[in-house]
Amino acid sequence: MLKKFFGDKAFYGRLFRLMMPIMIQNGITNFVNMLDNIMIGAVGTAQMTGVAVTNQLLFVFNLCIFGAVSGAGIFGAQFFGKNDVKGVHHTFRFKLLFCLLLTVAGICLFVFCGTPLLRLYMQGDQGVTDAAATLRHAQGYLKIMLIGLIPYTVVQCYSSTLREGAHPTLPMLAGIVAVAVNLVLNYILIFGKFGAPALGVNGAAIATVISRFAELLVVVICTHTARKRFWFMRGAYRSLYIPKKLMGQLFIKGLPLMLNETLWASGVAMVNQCYSMRGLDAIAAVNISQTFWNVFAIAYMAVGAAIGIILGQTLGANELKRAKEESYKLITVSFLIAVAVAILYSICAQFIPLAYNTQPAIRHLATQLMVITAVAMPFEALTHASYFTMRSGGKMMVTFVFDCGFMWCVTVLAAFLLSRFTTVSFLTLFAVVQAVSVVKAIFGLLLVKNGFWIKNIVAQNEKAQPTVDE
Repeated sequence: MLKKFFGDKAFYGRLFRLMMPIMIQNGITNFVNMLDNIMIGAVGTAQMTGVAVTNQLLFVFNLCIFGAVSGAGIFGAQFFGKNDVKGVHHTFRFKLLFCLLLTVAGICLFVFCGTPLLRLYMQGDQGVTDAAATLRHAQGYLKIMLIGLIPYTVVQCYSSTLREGAHPTLPMLAGIVAVAVNLVLNYILIFGKFGAPALGVNGAAIATVISRFAELLVVVICTHTARKRFWFMRGAYRSLYIPKKLMGQLFIKGLPLMLNETLWASGVAMVNQCYSMRGLDAIAAVNISQTFWNVFAIAYMAVGAAIGIILGQTLGANELKRAKEESYKLITVSFLIAVAVAILYSICAQFIPLAYNTQPAIRHLATQLMVITAVAMPFEALTHASYFTMRSGGKMMVTFVFDCGFMWCVTVLAAFLLSRFTTVSFLTLFAVVQAVSVVKAIFGLLLVKNGFWIKNIVAQNEKAQPTVDE
């Protein structure tokens, strides 16, 4: 029994070599986002809520790009597993071209429909928060943030390819540079230090955009100058050719994943919109809780990203039995890490909201939300690990139903009905939404145990060619 759920030293060494750079990068990013959130919160509740509402829309875009690169990344990880460099080039080109098209479409949507989308979060009883001021801050923040969408997209295409090839260190270093730039500029531009004007929310947006260009420069320059280390990227731009057959496979496997991530993120945004029916104070409290949840959850989230890479490479090497054995061990690690993090998170919940310059009622509500999410965290970890396990084998339609299907048919539906047709308190509404994660976790484990996901999806492609494109 122990051997089934726990691996040896070499197994954990491989796991931690992959997850630690991802965890460090995401940890630094989310930690700086947390500091940004506190800085903006120090300016005022309306400013903090305006940024939180805007980030709900940008979250949907970010997950759309993540889904697009991840769909192609399933092939990329397996191409690395069989040492097929041309396959890696083809998937990278597909990511870049397709994601840039998505970015242009996203910018157009936000330019023409941004304000109506922001207004969706300002329909309930606003409590102590000024709705007009919140909308004004949200609009200004969104306009500036649009400039940073293209560099963000290109970085995601590079970073995903590097991670699939077991080179997560460069994205981590680039992320560190980005967050350092972001943190320093936030302090200067939000509060008007060192002779700069105090720009508040707009200053935070400008700092973020500049940091994204800095991250882009680091990733691109280092990838193409360290030719020996990143040998698999040599020749990637010698043409934009993608085999017709592979492109069809990328669309068939990748489009459901992109739609899944987009619809899942839209579901999260819709749930938060349901919360806003109980007032903008609820959104302010959720923003505090979610900001710190992002910091604490990075450990088991990084395990999930590593699961996709490890199992993808194992399947690509056609070691199917080994993939199933590893899946149990990886899910166990994710669960145990989440339990430890949840305990720490619930303890810190008593003190964290005190860092915000907002009303005592909002701080108290945020503490209550954090305790509830701590209870749900281990179940969220099981769901996350199960999702990446199934995705590693290219079973997109099943993961689509499991992830966004459950989100819309269960989570969103429950939030919508409770917020519109009952008078339950916001705290009860939030607790019910979090409780459904238990059902989803059990469902995910049953699907993983079934083993339907164990498949080598690149076996039918041309014989591996380890040389670089000529």
